[in-house]
Amino acid sequence: MALRIVFMGTPEFAVPALQALAAAGHEIVAAYSQPPRPAGRGMAERNSPVHLTAERLGVAVRTPKSLHPAEVQAAFTAIEADLAVVAAYGLILPEAILEAPRFGCWNIHASLLPRWRGAAPIQRAILAGDESTGISIMKMAAGLDTGPVAMMKEIEIGANETAGELHDRLTKLGASLIVEAVAAIENGEVALREQNDAEVTYAAKIDKAEARIDWRRPAQEVNRQIRALSPYPGAWCEIPLNGKSERVRVLSGELTGGKGEPGQMLGDNLEIACGEGAIRITRLQRAGRQAMGASAFLRGTHIGAGVRLK
Repeated sequence: MALRIVFMGTPEFAVPALQALAAAGHEIVAAYSQPPRPAGRGMAERNSPVHLTAERLGVAVRTPKSLHPAEVQAAFTAIEADLAVVAAYGLILPEAILEAPRFGCWNIHASLLPRWRGAAPIQRAILAGDESTGISIMKMAAGLDTGPVAMMKEIEIGANETAGELHDRLTKLGASLIVEAVAAIENGEVALREQNDAEVTYAAKIDKAEARIDWRRPAQEVNRQIRALSPYPGAWCEIPLNGKSERVRVLSGELTGGKGEPGQMLGDNLEIACGEGAIRITRLQRAGRQAMGASAFLRGTHIGAGVRLK
């Protein structure tokens, strides 16, 4: 039997789940997403990826700035949904919203809860050197990702996997797992497990100050920083180009066995010495230009061994 579902999400991470629920035959009675935001060179307002996808599916979209006004809560309750599915929505759900659907509100979270509650679980898992992460389907409660977990699936994090690559794998996993969870909820077969508060860690939003590379740190830490912040906001450093120091975003790299003074290029292939070990940059981006591989970057520059990055 198809359920009446309200879908609440904003970025690309949430899109596959919305599509999967619709493809599974459920009735998406409304989609909630963040209001349009200025974007691009012209700073014209753009609808979110979930907003655009919902419209293509013929689903009515609502974009309140807050869910706290009484009229917004009344409109949500009037939908008479069986349940709500939430994926990277970006607004806090007050008690009246959490309690309105018959089966409650269910969140697709990109970590193995209670590890990495909060805004940036994918990036924090890589920064911390976690070997695995996954998707948790959680019944939402008051508090930040505090509700009981219905389903969880774990995946390994690749040795050189970036946050962007891991994000794409987790979106697909989240889409398949939420369809499975909704079926279990519908059949009364879902088993909830309370989170262990002693194991909680928090995934704070990435601060821009975390993006600058400090070559004095061990190569493993620098490599994790590069991977965790790729593609956005992008770890960066300054490289001397055309007689001046230019900020460059480093999007991927790999550990090497090189040694030298921190920040020093060890050859002509963008191998950079760190406090311990070295990293070879494999993909980077200059300001205002397209991202490119190391070989393409080096064809247009004149830097080699001994050059110091800052």
